[in-house]
Amino acid sequence: MKQMKSMYAYYLVWPALLIYCLFFVVPAIIGLYYSFTDWRLDRLTISFIGLDNFKKIFTDTTLLLAMKNTLIFAIVTVVGKNVLGIALAVALNMKLKTRNLLRAIFYSPSILSILVISIIFTPMLRTEGMVNRALETIGLGSLGQAWLTDPSIVILTIAAVSIWQQVGFQMAIYLAGLQSISKEYYEAATIDGAGSWKSFFNITLPLLLPAININLMLTLIGGLKVFSEVYVLTGGGPGNASQVVGTIILRAFGEGNWGLGTAVNTLLFVIVTIIAIPLLMFMRRKEVTE
Repeated sequence: MKQMKSMYAYYLVWPALLIYCLFFVVPAIIGLYYSFTDWRLDRLTISFIGLDNFKKIFTDTTLLLAMKNTLIFAIVTVVGKNVLGIALAVALNMKLKTRNLLRAIFYSPSILSILVISIIFTPMLRTEGMVNRALETIGLGSLGQAWLTDPSIVILTIAAVSIWQQVGFQMAIYLAGLQSISKEYYEAATIDGAGSWKSFFNITLPLLLPAININLMLTLIGGLKVFSEVYVLTGGGPGNASQVVGTIILRAFGEGNWGLGTAVNTLLFVIVTIIAIPLLMFMRRKEVTE
């Protein structure tokens, strides 16, 4: 009877595992093979060319710029979303009369479509747009910028828009973590004479590590896989100033250079894996030791 129950569990798992392998694992393996070929739209035959596609990635200035922009975007958004997310969660975990309303207000941008976000921010961030006008109104006109057309700041502008949109989602996860912390810890800390900052660093942060771990993984992987924000706000422009790995993949496939596009996609997978797995293991160890 016990063996029958064990087999029954396997019967439930196998269909899902089969579908996952068929639609995810097998295409990934096939894609890995094609990344080492000259697969193109204008060729009837496919030849194995070894590491040529990867050599092109590391010698093409546009591809290198796209990788640099992707890393910058990931770092800025990971820091911004998590620092602001924790700050908002702590503030809105206090006994405020309007905290539920404020939570809804800060969370609402995360449910908006990226197309809606582009419609909102594209006119706002123009040289004569609302952001620069607001800066002029408060006497800070010198801080006005060509936010979406200046190559030196465009990727940072897109990162700021992404932070604005998604920080409410990170806030919600941190709020759930904060509400799972027993008030007895803070009561004991107060009796011992610990202030707010000491309680935050010695109680809140250590016990919030599971939520921090989740948000770090979500924001890091999302940052490295960025595509939609860049595509709808600038399309990779001006010129190639805001190109990221995702837009390069789209361009390569659009030009019919499928082998190169698959190679870039494979490289992105390797980068995400190399960065995410060690960070996940490190954070898991911190969770156990705290």
